[in-house]
Amino acid sequence: MIKIFEKKKKEPEDWKEFLTRFLDLEEKYKELFEELKKIEKENLSNFQKIGVVRFNPFKEVGSDQSFSIAILDGNDNGVVITSLYARDENRVYGKPIKAGISEYNLSDEEKKAIEKAKNKLDDNNSSLNHGKNNSKTKIQ
Repeated sequence: MIKIFEKKKKEPEDWKEFLTRFLDLEEKYKELFEELKKIEKENLSNFQKIGVVRFNPFKEVGSDQSFSIAILDGNDNGVVITSLYARDENRVYGKPIKAGISEYNLSDEEKKAIEKAKNKLDDNNSSLNHGKNNSKTKIQ
């Protein structure tokens, strides 16, 4: 843990001591900056984007009880899970997603769920920024 706001017991007595404390603060800032870059890199592998699409695969009966849900990380890797609901049975399918695409054929609903998930992080950022800047903030 980096201690940036460590309380000093006395005020600097001269410019040399003030400069020493300033340089120490600068070094702690660099450590904090590196730690944030590390956290950002590690966070890319956490699931952080979810897209859900409800639908009715049997147009003549029932309602939107079936669904596709895409769960992706920061690199658009993850899974899309589809549940097809019928009165007598329920079928569930899972397909891996790498970089936003699957090696398996995807239904239209699965594609929509993946697109919703891929755009979810941008939607969250724009709502946090209240429309001022829709670009994703990154530590460089």
